[in-house]
Amino acid sequence: MKQEGDPEVHEDLKGFDIKISTFGEIKSNINVDKLNDFLNDNVDDKKLRSDEEE
Repeated sequence: MKQEGDPEVHEDLKGFDIKISTFGEIKSNINVDKLNDFLNDNVDDKKLRSDEEE
């Protein structure tokens, strides 16, 4: 089902747009380093947790 309007996004990602070309190339309007920094700050990576934190 196609949804109407823009999706709700985190304030730091407003205006973020990503597309995949017919050749499988990822095109984005945000620098990859900035996106990685955002993910590092806001997403918990279970693989990087120590056993004591679990």
